[in-house]
Amino acid sequence: MLTLETSQLTRTFGEMTAVNAVSFGVESGEVFGLLGPNGAGKSTTIKMLTTLLPPTAGHATVAGYDIARQAADVRRVMGYVPQALSADGNLTGYENLLIFTKLYDLPRSERRKRVNDALAFMGLADAANKLVRTYSGGMIRRLEVAQAMLHEPEVLFLDEPTVGLDPIARRAVWEHLSQIRAQTGMTIVLTTHYMEEADSLCQRVAIMHHGTIAAIGSPNELKASIGKPDATLDDVFLHYTGDDLESGGSYRDTSRARRTARRVG
Repeated sequence: MLTLETSQLTRTFGEMTAVNAVSFGVESGEVFGLLGPNGAGKSTTIKMLTTLLPPTAGHATVAGYDIARQAADVRRVMGYVPQALSADGNLTGYENLLIFTKLYDLPRSERRKRVNDALAFMGLADAANKLVRTYSGGMIRRLEVAQAMLHEPEVLFLDEPTVGLDPIARRAVWEHLSQIRAQTGMTIVLTTHYMEEADSLCQRVAIMHHGTIAAIGSPNELKASIGKPDATLDDVFLHYTGDDLESGGSYRDTSRARRTARRVG
């Protein structure tokens, strides 16, 4: 059963086409990754699916709701962790989550339990009453995932969830995301530049290039598709996009990534 489906989804900015007639589906309970170089259209696609940007053409549904015509329903059934820092460093972890229970309009009688359960699930119970500005980068990311899960969404969107984290913190986030899927059956859609992350977490990935989907399938299917013995996802990425993983993107992309890394690192 498809929890998310896009059909010819398109977004233009003036004369520039950022996302060009993209079609794919995501199964219920699947972890689905969007890969691609900077400017490929990954974040724009996520912004449309989370109702932050209206599509120029085409359509998409999330948990059966149309992203353009039923945006409020889409927001009710999804959680979103953006690239930019979304936790308030001047509040404790508990206070951050309590605010989100109010934003999600959760019943007052359930708020304390939801917050404590989310903190415990993400391994943050011992840090609940500490200011978030004292958290490590990995702890902040896990808190942001907890924020997005408080209302028990059907779909969780993660836009580069481990950007700026060191390898140990990155792996801790991976472990918690795997645990979320195993214990809740939640559908997860993420963007990432880390091929190891996609290989470890995702049942299927779509490689985007110049606003279109160049290839889609499981990591093993994509590795087999390029006909290279012992191929890695890095090899697949290079085959379908022709771009060096370290090539970077625009000055604005680099500045944003470094600013995020400083704030969570």
